[in-house]
Amino acid sequence: MEVLLITGSTIDEGRLAKGGDKFTDDYTMECASCWISPADFVSLCSPAKVKVTSRDGKHSIVVYSKCTDSVQPGQVFMPRAIWSNVVIDPDTLSTGSPLYKGAPVNVEPSGEEVLSAEDVVLKVYIGGQ
Repeated sequence: MEVLLITGSTIDEGRLAKGGDKFTDDYTMECASCWISPADFVSLCSPAKVKVTSRDGKHSIVVYSKCTDSVQPGQVFMPRAIWSNVVIDPDTLSTGSPLYKGAPVNVEPSGEEVLSAEDVVLKVYIGGQ
């Protein structure tokens, strides 16, 4: 399903990040998540986890799914953290800031594991995947 990705801070993401808790299970549960509208969640067969893939198909990450009325159909929200940064296009279009709001991505159900922040660094960035 192609949707628009919106990223931003959440209260708990900020509390955990500023408190030095980026390597905790609480941080992973808060930030390694994709918020999906009820209609889109049902269309995806109510998955526990989803794979979010950049429009060009080069980058993807598996995160927990969260069904919520906080987003509109055709859009998803991910807290701005290492997981969402995997699929955000680094091109700034001469603005100095990547497209954190409205980036086209594909979302599909997944049975793969959700990586910890440490594993994202080791497997995605250092491993070059």
